[in-house]
Amino acid sequence: MAGESEQSLLDQHKEKHFTAGEIVRDIIIGVSDGLTVPFALAAGLSGANASSSIILTAGIAEVAAGAISMGLGGYLAAKSESDHYMRELKREEEEIISVPDTEAAEIAEILSEYGIQPHEYSPVVNALRKNPQAWLDFMMKFELGLEKPDPRRALQSAFTIAIAYILGGFVPLVPYMLIPIARQAVVASVVVTILALLIFGFAKGYFTGNRPFRSAFETALIGAVASAAAFGLAKAVQG
Repeated sequence: MAGESEQSLLDQHKEKHFTAGEIVRDIIIGVSDGLTVPFALAAGLSGANASSSIILTAGIAEVAAGAISMGLGGYLAAKSESDHYMRELKREEEEIISVPDTEAAEIAEILSEYGIQPHEYSPVVNALRKNPQAWLDFMMKFELGLEKPDPRRALQSAFTIAIAYILGGFVPLVPYMLIPIARQAVVASVVVTILALLIFGFAKGYFTGNRPFRSAFETALIGAVASAAAFGLAKAVQG
């Protein structure tokens, strides 16, 4: 009856937590770089008085190279995380077999840090010792602070970052597709990209739990500074 009552309570209370953190992180990485880097490149080339066609060609090449580079970086990062988890899992598994008393003492120490008394955690320790897989999972999560990674995570991260980079990267390039005069196109690119950065920054702040308006301002400021620096440097070098 107690178990049914607890299940009934759980069914009645559905917590609304945001659980897509890794995907959002990849999107943020891809879009933020995609908006900023091609934007700065286009502004710099505009400062060097390049034509819209040259800026567009260079911009598309940068977006392609950047998407591959960023996607590969995301893949390697996720793969390294997965490899690290598997190494620690194997090591912990060996320790449970070779020094079970020491590992059991570590469980007791972990639980005591939560204010649980010896007479309260002793049954938990004994129960875990009878279930090696649960014991291993407990040690990985509470001793090492490691969560089992999704085996598809590396490829998912690579594609998410790359696609997000491409989507972000084409925003500052669209005006150069439509306006043949670079001096006019750069103004439109600045307006469009700053607006996109504000919207993106607001969304980033909203989904990550930060202050959306501050996030929007900071994101747009970073993009504006990067493009202004590239434009000014190109002008200085040319002059």
